[in-house]
Amino acid sequence: MIVFSHEIYLSLTTLALFCLTLVNYGRRIALLLSLGAIISAAFAFGSHGDLFSATYRIDAFSQSFKMMIALGFFLAVAFGEGLRGIDGENEAEYYMFLSMSVLGLTFLTSAVDLLTLYISLELSSYSLYILVPLRRKEYTNQVEAAIKYVLFGAAASGISLFGMSYVFGLAHTTRVDALLKIYPSICATPMGMVALAMLFAGFFFKLAMFPFHLWTPDIYEGAANETSGVIATLPKIGAVAILIRLSGLGVSVGAFGGLLAVLAILSMTYGNLAALVQNDVKRLLAFSSISHAGYMMTGILTGTVNGYAGAMYYVGGYLLMNLAIFHVIYALAPNGENISVANLKGLHRRAPLLAFTLAVGAFGLAGIPPTAGFAGKFFVLMAAFQKGYTWLVILAAINTAISVFYYLKLVRAAYSPEEGAPPLQNDAVESSFTARSLGVCFSLAILLLGSFPGQFIDLFSLALGWVG
Repeated sequence: MIVFSHEIYLSLTTLALFCLTLVNYGRRIALLLSLGAIISAAFAFGSHGDLFSATYRIDAFSQSFKMMIALGFFLAVAFGEGLRGIDGENEAEYYMFLSMSVLGLTFLTSAVDLLTLYISLELSSYSLYILVPLRRKEYTNQVEAAIKYVLFGAAASGISLFGMSYVFGLAHTTRVDALLKIYPSICATPMGMVALAMLFAGFFFKLAMFPFHLWTPDIYEGAANETSGVIATLPKIGAVAILIRLSGLGVSVGAFGGLLAVLAILSMTYGNLAALVQNDVKRLLAFSSISHAGYMMTGILTGTVNGYAGAMYYVGGYLLMNLAIFHVIYALAPNGENISVANLKGLHRRAPLLAFTLAVGAFGLAGIPPTAGFAGKFFVLMAAFQKGYTWLVILAAINTAISVFYYLKLVRAAYSPEEGAPPLQNDAVESSFTARSLGVCFSLAILLLGSFPGQFIDLFSLALGWVG
């Protein structure tokens, strides 16, 4: 029972939040339940075992990702006082579908059969699709964003399922442990490469990686600020987990590894160049997420423990850095408005703590020491260099330099005079004690994680011993 306790807790949490939809009440209970998710994940951390005819595996690897997902769940609920961008009548439904998506991502990290994996992926995806159109009715582009999200998601899911059918046809099994033994030799064939590329399509969509990135800016911009923060972070944790678990199928084998390296560079380059000209902060973060997907893939495609551990560390730091900036966006938009770079002007005077939180998050995403973003980039690029991807490391370093310009644009706006700023916020920003405490926690976590990365890399390396 202890082995499966976290999953049981999340299932009961979703059921409890479903019952709350009958009375349209949810935030305080959702906050307590999300905090309980962290506790239950920590309680089950040391357990391991196989369930459901060994199609579901609980080990140190999956438990590490479950802790990240549970932390992200709590932070997404704890953003501030209520859901500013969601209609009040939909508040309980919002938390229910959020918890359902978290449950799907939790299942995804332990899935060791292609069918179990696909069902978990769909559970997490369709729950997120429903969150996008729940934005307040005075905004008009959330429905368009939701339709795009569903259409792109359905296409990626269909391609991935088609790839699974080819993998099964070539290997005659859907069990990941069996595939890891026999598929690398099959991957050397053209059909094996095509099947694996199609299989990975659904996870590239979750990761917002080129060429499955087209949905990202419109969904970030159209969804409520709270929803965009969730979409920007939690699905990427699940995608990294399953890509690492499946990477032994032949990711580092010959031409396929080279293909992933090219896609990683294209993601970095396209994301960074497109972000340079953005004025809407959420669209900027959307293109930023495309570039960061390339860095995460850089660690995964090495096929080494160092690369995998670096990718795990990277996505954990990315969770904190991205949510830190979304925390600032949430605080500056009392009615759930989108925030432009110009709206950040004078933030250092109106809300010094928010300005500092924004700066720490932006410095982290840019890869400036001593933040978690710098350490994450260092570990994944070092692993790629050791694997012989020197050209990839050079191009990634150039892209990192490019990204500094648009991240520092956010910081410069926050610490510039507020003359000429749009009239969204002209006075001091009101924030509760909880919101201020959350800003402090974000800043400290990003700096401490970047200052002492060794312990986390050792922990992730140890957890990777369970993969396979």
